[in-house]
Formats: sequence, C-alpha cells, structure tokens
Amino acid sequence: MTLYEDMIVNLVERDPRVMIMTAENRAPMRTIIDRLGTRFVDVGIAEQTLIGMAVGLALRGRRPLVHALATFLTMRAFEFVRTDIGIGRQPVILIGFVPGFQSDGNGPTHQAIEDIALMRGIPGMNVFCPSDEEELATSMPDLVTSGKSWYVRFAGNKRELEAAVKPPPVGQAGVIRDGKDITIISYGPLLYNVLKAARILEAEGLTIRVVHMPTLKPCDSEAVASAFRTTSLVVTVEDHFRHGGLGSIVTEIAADLAEDLREGKPVARLLTISLEDHWFKPGLLAEVLAHEGFQPQQIADRIRTTFRRYYAK
Repeated sequence: MTLYEDMIVNLVERDPRVMIMTAENRAPMRTIIDRLGTRFVDVGIAEQTLIGMAVGLALRGRRPLVHALATFLTMRAFEFVRTDIGIGRQPVILIGFVPGFQSDGNGPTHQAIEDIALMRGIPGMNVFCPSDEEELATSMPDLVTSGKSWYVRFAGNKRELEAAVKPPPVGQAGVIRDGKDITIISYGPLLYNVLKAARILEAEGLTIRVVHMPTLKPCDSEAVASAFRTTSLVVTVEDHFRHGGLGSIVTEIAADLAEDLREGKPVARLLTISLEDHWFKPGLLAEVLAHEGFQPQQIADRIRTTFRRYYAK
C-alpha cells in the first residue's frame, strides 16, 4: 500500500463523510478499492458527471475526494467545476492526476500546464501543489477538514532523502534554505531540481534562499514580498505556462510593491522559468526536463546568467 492509499483508508475509516470518486483513474487507489466498498464510486470516462455527482454528495453532507486526469478534470469539466463547485462553494477536493511534467509520455492533449491558471481563476477554489507523495498524504486531511474547495496536483513521486523537505502548513510557504543574493520559489516535484540548482550556485559563492510554495491559492504573499525586499533576484520555477501560474502570482505581488519603488526602497528583479507559450516535447521525464531546460544545471545556468547581467561586480 502506498502512502496515499494508506491516507485514504485512514480518512475513510475516521470520517464517515469521506467519499472516494474517480473517472476511471484508479491508479492512486488501485490496491484498496475493495476495502473502500460503497465509499468508492467510479463513473467511467465522464468527468462532467463526476463533478455533478460529487456536488450532489457534498450537498448531502459528504466530503468527496475526486480523482481524474488533470487535463480532463480541469478542462473537460471546467464549466461544471466553476458553476457547481465554485459558485456553490461546495467542499469538493479535486485531485488532478499526472499534471505538468508528470505527464511525460503524453502529447499536448494530456499535458496539464494551464490547470493552475484555470482553477485559481474560480472564486472560492483553492490550489495546492505538494512536492511529493509524503507531503500530499500528510496535507490531505487538513484540506478535507477545511470545508473548502480545493484543486490538488497529484504528486506520486517519492521523497528524495538527500533533499528532504519539511512541508509547511497548508496556506503557508516554507523557507528550505536561506540566503541573501537570490530567492528561488517553486512547488511540486520540480522543487527537488531547484534545491540541486541552489547547491550548484552556492558552490560558486552565491547565497540562495529556496522557498517551497505548495499553496498557490491562497498564496503566502508575505513570503514573496520578503523575497523581493531582502534578496537581489527572485526566480520562479514551475511546470506550467507562465501566464496564470506561479510566475503570474509573483508578478501580481511584485506590482503591489510599486510604492516601495517610488520611495526608493530596493526591490529585487524577477526571472520566471516556465513553459513560454508552447507545449513540452513528449518523452521520458529526464528527457523532457533536459529538452525544456529544467534539469538542475540548466536552471542554475539560467539564474547565474540573469544575476550576472544585473549584478556583475
């Protein structure tokens, strides 16, 4: 049994309101379906029906955890999510499977790289992007008990012990490494490549702050503002289009710091590393990361180049 499956079993056993639902995406709970009994519902490849049923259950006091491929959950069923969950403010938790680069072997139809933009645009919908399966499993009970609507990017990757991350509480960002030169903000499995890139830059004499921001809505705006005020360069790294994702979120917060600029206070420059208006080339994950420039050395090279352009001594 995986950590995620163990979490589901514990939730179902402790809370009679919890329902586990899917649109023929049984991979996250494949070994425990028999144990779930009537608390498990598979509607087949019918994401719109899935959302409608989940909201109906929520209206009857249940807490549905809804699983589907991230592309189809956030796009095929978008109107239902917006209208039934968003307008109704229903406590449904949407779990998007293989989002971002995790859909490495698939073409554009299965690449959820605009999912965060879509979900954060719905009033009342919160967005959570854990770095690994352990953070996903640890945080899910808090999302359920919050009584709010959530979109969650499923993270099935194992925690890398050499770069163990202590997850911050839901709604907060966590400073994993601290430094005064550069702040790198990221989320999801890419956080581990960011940590490796930070070590490369630190070996060259730079000091790097790494901020883990799994909750993108509501965003820990103070953590972002602090980065702009106390380091020289702020970098965002994400497997999403720049528009509507972390890059946009941080840009929006930076705009609120315009008053500091008028008063002559130092505010950092911003570099966004994301998918710039193109779908990523399918392949094995390592190949995708290398082709799109998200391997640790590539991230470090791009940050170094930008830092030297503005702050060369």
